[in-house]
Amino acid sequence: MSCAIIGFGNIGKAVAKAFAREGIEVSVATTRDPESFASEAAAIGPTIIPRKLAEAVEADIIFLAVRFEAHPDVAKTLPSWQGKIIVDVTNAYGVPDEDLGGQPSARVVARAFTGARVVKGFNHLVAAVLDQDPAAHGGRRVVFLASDDDGAAAEIGKLTENLGFAPIKLGGLSEGGLLVQARGNSWGHLIFKDLVKFD
Repeated sequence: MSCAIIGFGNIGKAVAKAFAREGIEVSVATTRDPESFASEAAAIGPTIIPRKLAEAVEADIIFLAVRFEAHPDVAKTLPSWQGKIIVDVTNAYGVPDEDLGGQPSARVVARAFTGARVVKGFNHLVAAVLDQDPAAHGGRRVVFLASDDDGAAAEIGKLTENLGFAPIKLGGLSEGGLLVQARGNSWGHLIFKDLVKFD
């Protein structure tokens, strides 16, 4: 399964570092020309491949690490996202609840990416924590996952483990998504929690 990260800010780079630590290849893209961030990608590791946005969205699994407000523009890149898994790493902090129609932010993202299987994940840790080796305090740093598609959640759970984290599934987007989202001026009970699981 091919992977890509759309967005190369602090969170996108932190996710890229997780891939680099395990020597797993991942494409990275922004709306900018890949040459403009090629040196930053190279500094993270040789498995971090800068690509044009149109190339990166061909991947099977796409980590959406852009500002929440930018997700509709990314969604327009393809007419259909059928067969792809979108890992929603966004947070809608500062976005008024009425703009979300009373829905969890992950549901809003899912509507934009027609046909995709959406998994909310990797968004509850701040970049400075996500950036670190997930082997912490004798355990593994926890990543919460929420999805309405059990198969997609299982697939991202396996990838999460391959990246060294401990995945914990929270259920569907409406239940689990609410626990790990920042929206408006509030946040769910599990957002920004840095937890470690001991095997």
